[in-house]
Amino acid sequence: MGKKQFKAESKRLLDLMINSIYTNKEIFLREIISNASDAIDKLCYISLTDDKVGLERSDYRIRITVDKDARTITVSDNGIGMSQDEAEKNLGVIAKSGSYNFKNDMSAEEAEKDDISIIGQFGVGFYSAFMVSDKVTVITKKYGEEKGVKWESTGADGYTVTECDKFKPGTDVIMHIKEDTDEEIYGSYLEIWKLKALVKKYSDYVRWPIVMDITHQEQQPTGEEDKDGKPIMHTVNVTAPETVNSMVPIWQRAKTEVTDDECVEWYKETNRDQTDPAAVLRINAEGVVSYKALLFIPGKDIDNGISGATKKGVKLYCNGVLIMEDCDKLLHDYFEFTRGVVDSPDLSLNISREILQHNRQLKVIGQNLEKKIKAELEKMMRDDRPKYETFWKNFGIHIKCGVCDEYGRFTDFLKDLLIFYTSEDSMRSLKEYVDAMPESQKAIYYASADTVKHAMALPQCEEVRSRGYEILYLDHPIDETVLQQLRMYEGKGFVNILTEDLGFQTDEEKKAAEEKVVENKELLDFIRDSIGDEKLKQVTLSSKLVSSACCLTSTGGFTLEMEKYFRNGPSEEMRKLRADRVLELNGKHAACLAIKKAYDDGDKDKAAALSKILYAQSELIAGVEIEDPTAYADLVCSLF
Repeated sequence: MGKKQFKAESKRLLDLMINSIYTNKEIFLREIISNASDAIDKLCYISLTDDKVGLERSDYRIRITVDKDARTITVSDNGIGMSQDEAEKNLGVIAKSGSYNFKNDMSAEEAEKDDISIIGQFGVGFYSAFMVSDKVTVITKKYGEEKGVKWESTGADGYTVTECDKFKPGTDVIMHIKEDTDEEIYGSYLEIWKLKALVKKYSDYVRWPIVMDITHQEQQPTGEEDKDGKPIMHTVNVTAPETVNSMVPIWQRAKTEVTDDECVEWYKETNRDQTDPAAVLRINAEGVVSYKALLFIPGKDIDNGISGATKKGVKLYCNGVLIMEDCDKLLHDYFEFTRGVVDSPDLSLNISREILQHNRQLKVIGQNLEKKIKAELEKMMRDDRPKYETFWKNFGIHIKCGVCDEYGRFTDFLKDLLIFYTSEDSMRSLKEYVDAMPESQKAIYYASADTVKHAMALPQCEEVRSRGYEILYLDHPIDETVLQQLRMYEGKGFVNILTEDLGFQTDEEKKAAEEKVVENKELLDFIRDSIGDEKLKQVTLSSKLVSSACCLTSTGGFTLEMEKYFRNGPSEEMRKLRADRVLELNGKHAACLAIKKAYDDGDKDKAAALSKILYAQSELIAGVEIEDPTAYADLVCSLF
């Protein structure tokens, strides 16, 4: 039979598929194996009602054979095979899927049976062979037919279909591997170790045995004996068939067959993590989209080069065949610490990463998984607080970033997972904080510093604590942004006790305080001018201080904590950013009274020196770097 041409649209699709749909050449083996698995599925299904098939379930297998001299890889199956007409329809027209048609021809009741789960339904997977092959030959015989069929093609220039002799039903796909180039070493696919690794990576959970001839070294007797009469042994290479796939994935097995401990061991092995996961989620969902998932919340952060862990830990499968190793669009970044697998028969196997990102079924699965993960974390917070606090120390930053991401789109979903320190050894969720608030408390108070201990020592906290109110101590630069994004929680606003009015003063008290500032305006201006810092916008009398002499706060949206954060920024401009500072003084403190006395006595040099010392001390208390530590030390010494 003469060479036939692909249809024009098929030529274009073949070129597009090879160069665009698949960006990773090594998946060609996955595609051919998946087609072989489909063929076996079909014949196995027919055998349920046709005793002439003559095969038991244990007889089915997929075999991979390599001929280095001929540069060929052959994938053989003993499945249903194809007739000549089917070979032309399925292999001559790209995107024509025999598996898809087979499934559509069955009744709805039949389609629900496990035995007819079909992997490849998109119809382009076979042609991935041309990414690594310059010639592909298919020798096939359909069950019930007398003659076999040989289909052969070197790519988009066309194909031939002829009759041939084949003893048993099934299909052999023979791929002639391309010659090596400067960009690609195609010959590596002819190595047994490479093919075995590809099977383990992509097709380890195909339900049928995948058999290869594997060579092992064995000790065998030479037929001679040593002086003690013991047989002399030597090492020989022995080649024997070996099943190289596991077949049944752990997540496909019923909960009654696999314990949580076995799941934990599987997690530790696959993620190279010696620490038990904090939680195990086993999900079997049926409905509009069906899927099984085995997810883990790690017990520690395992994203490092030593462990070999990947950035995105969820693997995506279709009926046990790996679609995507790091599916970064299944879960949002705030849950990217999650490890595990998701396996759904409703996803197309032969599809690109780019197309899969916009897949509707994937979005539904992702939304459902996130609800399950959130519920598991809430349960952990409620039932095992120490474990949750350990989780938070490892992965809390992901949740915080999620609250701030996309202009607060996920705030409502994540806010109840947040916890904050209320002392050095105690953390509360926002709900726990609000539930414990005295009736007189009208707001949620917080203070920021580089450590919890430092935040607790800030003088601005004194008045809040004196009223019996708890404070959220923020010790990470993003924490302020998180609370600003939340704005309110259960009707309670957030108040930064370092920069905002605490709301404790009556109108009369505020008026009296303002009059006191006006009364001391000349002295306060003198103190500000003596200090001379261009970023010091104001010196005022404070209503927040109880026992401390002074504190440093800021005005405007850029806080001192932000300033400290940006001081370690990557650019010189960021490192120069400074908050607009406010020096607040406790007018009743001895240090402040000493400045006033020196000023009133006309000793302005002393008053200026004391002012500078007090300002430097306020910087130290706030954890802000002093511009000139030597000058500060000299100034203190000058007073002796």
